[in-house]
Amino acid sequence: MSNITQKLYLNGEFVDSSNSELIEVISPTTEEVVGYAPKGTREDAISALKSSQDAQKAWAKLPAQSRAELVIELADLLESHADEYARLITLEQGKLFKDALGEVAGSVGFLRYAAESARRIEGEILTSENQDEQIWIQRVPFGVTVGLLAWNYPLALAARKLGNALVTGNTMVVMPPADTPLTVLKFAELIDQSNIPNGVINIVSGDGAVVGDELVRNSMTKLVTLTGSSEVGSILYRSASENITALNLELGGKAPFIVLDDANVDEVVDIAIQSGFGNCGQICTSNERMYIQESIYAEFMEKFVAKAKALKVGDPMLDTTDVGPKVNAREIAGLVEKVTRAKEQGATIACGGGKPEGAEFESGFWFEPTVIMNTTNDMAIMKEEVFGPVVAAMPVKDLEEALSFANDIDLGLSGYVYTNDMRKIMKAVNELEVGEIYVNRPNGELFNGYHTGFKRSGIGGEDGRYGLEGYLQKKTVYVKF
Repeated sequence: MSNITQKLYLNGEFVDSSNSELIEVISPTTEEVVGYAPKGTREDAISALKSSQDAQKAWAKLPAQSRAELVIELADLLESHADEYARLITLEQGKLFKDALGEVAGSVGFLRYAAESARRIEGEILTSENQDEQIWIQRVPFGVTVGLLAWNYPLALAARKLGNALVTGNTMVVMPPADTPLTVLKFAELIDQSNIPNGVINIVSGDGAVVGDELVRNSMTKLVTLTGSSEVGSILYRSASENITALNLELGGKAPFIVLDDANVDEVVDIAIQSGFGNCGQICTSNERMYIQESIYAEFMEKFVAKAKALKVGDPMLDTTDVGPKVNAREIAGLVEKVTRAKEQGATIACGGGKPEGAEFESGFWFEPTVIMNTTNDMAIMKEEVFGPVVAAMPVKDLEEALSFANDIDLGLSGYVYTNDMRKIMKAVNELEVGEIYVNRPNGELFNGYHTGFKRSGIGGEDGRYGLEGYLQKKTVYVKF
């Protein structure tokens, strides 16, 4: 599956970028060029928006259930090509193949759940204080929407946004991530095979500063939904302000992992490993900083470090592999810088901290599962998102101190709490300043939940009934009869 060359998908046609330039896509496992994506231009972005604008009114006039049936058709097509798409995800992103199969299954699930919501798009009738009058609140589509995707779950994020956008009557221009664009561009083949009308979905790859900027600033765009870093979200926020464009931002996280002394240490260690090193730590809800009650800290960390050392780093296609490569060299350089700074600030590297040894790691973007101890809460490693296989830890006296440390940060996407004391669970639920909390379980959202962040972790959210509502605006109608 090497030397793949994809095209843009504009108004139902596969085309080259208007300047014919290409983006090289590099395998994180081998550093070989595995494919090419079009390097779209502003003109390409405008063409995509015009196509979406032209298609939107007719699409919105279809009954929601008719739109849903076309989304189900797309989900069925994807499910029938699961293995093919999972292999491509692994090739360009380095995700373990078994996890890539899970991403494809999740993508199918996002589309189907959105389709199931078609009959749940509701309005209200309100009582008027005037005689012979009613007030209607209708929920209507925005129109042309833009989906900007992160590289860690490219297909799942495309499906997560497209399903809700389409079922609610919007059209969408999707911009794949520059590092992992191939799977999303290939998804256009299934869209093309489906009966979804031309223009309802357009896909344009390219640089964020060019294609992304045009998509966000253009007045044809009525809603932008982004999954990405807080830094990118801040740039996008300013760009969208010119036209007061609606925003849905799911941004970075620095999840606190709080373990109290009545928790089952062995069970929680396993969860901490899974939630810290899954997808090579490249998940916005990853366990990045652990606050362990001091009475169990030594036991917990001894077991945690031992399991981290035992993780198998290697070929993501093998079932025996636990941790695959990072996505690119830039990400590796960032990890090296963060670990080095932690050591300079006085922390201890309990395991890992660099590239694994062995001939198989001479090429590729590899980083060992890393555990950092002897930290203080003012260190950068406890404040800044790492987005890699690096977990920092420190002891705390009690829940009160853990919550104080956990909240002392400008990010608030997710958090974890482990205790069997319901009073402490409720205290954490009430006081943790995050949009999503995992209590006594690993990370991982469900389709009918709501994935949202506080602070600089974003505005709006995805999934469930509230995620669906994010793609609808309210129209108020005063009816005199």
